[in-house]
Amino acid sequence: MSNDQSRRAFLKRSAALGLAGSATPFVTSLAAIGEAAAATATDYKALVCVFFYGGNDYANTLPPYDQPSYDLYQAARSNLALDRNTLAATVLTPSAALAGGRQYALAPTMAPLVPLFSAGKMAVVLNVGTLVMPTTKAQYTAASVKLPPKLFSHNDQQSYWQASSPEGASSGWGGRIGDLFQSGNGTSTLTCVNASGNAVFLTGKTAIQYSVSTSGPISLLSNGSTLFGSTTAMSTLRSLMAGSNSNVLASEHAKVSKRSLDLYTQVNTALGGAPAANFPLFPSGNSLADQLKIVARLISVSSELGAKRQVFFVSLGGFDMHDLLATQHPTQTALVANAMKAFYDTTVALGIADKVTTFTGSDFGRTLQSNDDGSDHGWGSMHFVMGGAVNGQKFYGTPPAIGNNTPDDVGQGRLLPTIAVDQYASTLAGWFGVSASDMPTVLPNIGNYNPSSWNLGFV
Repeated sequence: MSNDQSRRAFLKRSAALGLAGSATPFVTSLAAIGEAAAATATDYKALVCVFFYGGNDYANTLPPYDQPSYDLYQAARSNLALDRNTLAATVLTPSAALAGGRQYALAPTMAPLVPLFSAGKMAVVLNVGTLVMPTTKAQYTAASVKLPPKLFSHNDQQSYWQASSPEGASSGWGGRIGDLFQSGNGTSTLTCVNASGNAVFLTGKTAIQYSVSTSGPISLLSNGSTLFGSTTAMSTLRSLMAGSNSNVLASEHAKVSKRSLDLYTQVNTALGGAPAANFPLFPSGNSLADQLKIVARLISVSSELGAKRQVFFVSLGGFDMHDLLATQHPTQTALVANAMKAFYDTTVALGIADKVTTFTGSDFGRTLQSNDDGSDHGWGSMHFVMGGAVNGQKFYGTPPAIGNNTPDDVGQGRLLPTIAVDQYASTLAGWFGVSASDMPTVLPNIGNYNPSSWNLGFV
């Protein structure tokens, strides 16, 4: 992220922090809930969202392997289908076989994740997507149930996935989780941490996402000790920015500025005890790995920062492949697999693998049917959950029928989700410590689903 973007993000966060003092009764209520939740959070837990911007192609990420299913897959995208012979080394063997002899493999370039699945540290969640309520194909066709607005639109579906609301949402479910726990952290601003810029996912109603670069905290004044060559000028500027002021607006701005300056020092000092060189498992030349590396470093100093509960967000773009999918998608999946494997191995080395749960998300899946040498915008997709607390070596959900206009598909191989993002999220939130009574605060649509389905069991 450029310095200009960083400054704009900081100013946006500053404005939100400044408004926190005029909270509504609803926000005050949330703060009280947070105090209660924090009182029981005596251990450390972190959720890490890995988001694929552009809409990941599910069919070439988790291709079917059993012969009948593979034949249907190949027929639907003959020019894009992965060669079955290349999938033999990445076939996933679950602890309980899927019904009907169904089998899946990971894309060949995702081979580093196979041992995690086999060791029970990774699970696959089938056909997850944005929904407002349980929806059948008949209901979709008849338009008899409420659907997420502007299906197949990048911006709206990114927002609906992250916030349960269309573009323009003011808070996301990661941030709303942060609302409940921020008061239990030594520094509340470090509850929701974004290593990839800015995302509605981490914005709460009171919690403010804290952005970091891949090298550490972002300095308000570029960490300069001088201004135009003068230490006195820099000291004076800092005093002007953070000093007291009789004007209410200026006073609030000064408080935010001082908080930012102090927080930079606090985080930077803590990270000094966890230098990047001490995290050797992460590959170079991999932007997702760079983001996960700073997340690992921050988690390693969580006790120094007084953090008990943290939600992180990292991302990788470039998944909107209307063409060149066969050549470009393998590069993306390799970046994902190598970064996620390095991150998991690092949590093992730190002795906290069971305290950190990592999960994937994306705008939507893509069409099974090829569009020349790419695929179009879809709906449901396959996702991965990874960590020491994961009930892995399993598939969660029902394998969808393969083909065009099947009962599980609304055309061109666009999967009609059978697991809502809300159910996926509520499972993660429950592990994190969100109570059933607080779940509707985090996920406003969760009440449309039977409470027995709020926990899918993968963690």
